[in-house]
Amino acid sequence: MQRCMTALGKTWHPEHFICAHCGNPFGPNESFHEKEGRPYCHDDYYALFAPKCGACDRPICDSFVSALKKQWHPECFNCMECGESFKGGNFFEHDMMPYCEKHYYNRQGAACSQCKAPISGRCITAMGQKYHPEHFVCAFCMKQLSMGTFKEHGERPYCMKCYGKLFV
Repeated sequence: MQRCMTALGKTWHPEHFICAHCGNPFGPNESFHEKEGRPYCHDDYYALFAPKCGACDRPICDSFVSALKKQWHPECFNCMECGESFKGGNFFEHDMMPYCEKHYYNRQGAACSQCKAPISGRCITAMGQKYHPEHFVCAFCMKQLSMGTFKEHGERPYCMKCYGKLFV
């Protein structure tokens, strides 16, 4: 009498009880996964049917973060630019991907040209750049150019007084 085994409500010769995808037989103590009545080895089951991580595209086999209509390995749910984790769980979305505050505003073009930090309040746009109001200053005397009048020289802003002293 030949050896046989029972699985999935059927009786099998051990050599015929194989993974439905790769065709490899299951060992005597090897577990398998079932999908629609067919047996799959661990690797194939997760590769074929498990959700894929939004960052690394590998199968998610354990705990995960659900955000931005995707699932993520907890260790992969980080800023797409710098790879830092989100302190306090706060992140910013751009094109359905997560970013830290700094890189979100950099991508949106709302980072201060002077300090490189995000601009979330008032913003001054001058010389094709954006600035926090307190960082838009005369390149010589360092006084804030808050009245909107300035002269440009060598791609740097100057108050009217300094410009007159230096370049006229």
